[in-house]
Amino acid sequence: MLDSILLPEDALVRDALTQIDAGSSQLAIIVDAERRVIGVVTDGDVRRGLLAGVTLDDTVEKIMNRSPKLVSVDVSDDEIQALMRREVIHQVPIVDREGRIVALRTIDTFVAADRLENKVVLMAGGLGKRLRPLTETVPKPMLPVGGRPLLETLVQSFVDQGFYRFEFSVNYRAEAIEAHFGDGYRFGAEIGYLRETDALGTAGSLSLMKNRPESPFFVMNGDILTSINFRHMLDFHRESRASATMAVFEKGFDIPYGVVDLEGDRLVAIREKPTHNFFISAGIYVLEPGVLDRIEAGKILDMPDLFSRMIESGETISAFPIREYWRDIGQHQDLDRAEEDFPQVFAGR
Repeated sequence: MLDSILLPEDALVRDALTQIDAGSSQLAIIVDAERRVIGVVTDGDVRRGLLAGVTLDDTVEKIMNRSPKLVSVDVSDDEIQALMRREVIHQVPIVDREGRIVALRTIDTFVAADRLENKVVLMAGGLGKRLRPLTETVPKPMLPVGGRPLLETLVQSFVDQGFYRFEFSVNYRAEAIEAHFGDGYRFGAEIGYLRETDALGTAGSLSLMKNRPESPFFVMNGDILTSINFRHMLDFHRESRASATMAVFEKGFDIPYGVVDLEGDRLVAIREKPTHNFFISAGIYVLEPGVLDRIEAGKILDMPDLFSRMIESGETISAFPIREYWRDIGQHQDLDRAEEDFPQVFAGR
């Protein structure tokens, strides 16, 4: 098992990513010819590299952590566990006196990793105007994709990854959502409801939470289809030591004209029909409990405005780039495309 997560320094980022996704350790360890550890690569390292412009065909030396926490073979389990808590890390390579890898200890060694206590708030109260007439009788998150409601796929994805504590923010046709999900028992979840009498926005309804979360929690729009690894996002948020983390997705926009570059009145270049790439908000967030102090009860507040306020206050906000499948079901063509994609993306789920 250990050999399967070892890579040479000239390995490609895509090789590391394959190992991270395939292995339970969620880590690739970079070693020299003598198996001495020279670095590690986590999912977070890959995503930060993507934000910085690194490609999957670059070598891991561009993204790896060259100063990972290493532990000698004579260190006790209690010391290793304390190190993990202190440094907020989930894996520690064990090395001999020459720095050669001999084992890997993970947090799962000490803590049962079946279920996570972090709450998940799913926003399911929108009107879905752009999807009329479909949403005149069915709330948008309950529209079927792949033979079941979109919201059910979201819940199942979280449950499959160990999350089970949910709150649904509901308003428009809330009775249809509550009738389908109930208390969540048949889905392996515990589901409560934040019932809006008036629309409060994607952040404002969080003021309806009766029990303040004790740990970072997810907030997610209920009209998104994605295969994102939510555990990776939570780990990324913790590693960033941020007040909030926003998932972002890279979109390309084609300019159907020749674009000219100017220096004063001098034309210096022409780019024919270029594509411009931008990161957009993906509607998935991780928030620290303290963020709730910024949300005033009964006041309309959307997530972009909440994040803008935190940025203006100088708080640390991180961006988590999605490399998995993601689609916002906002319009009819999005719904049609999601239906086409579902068998390949969610095969076997």
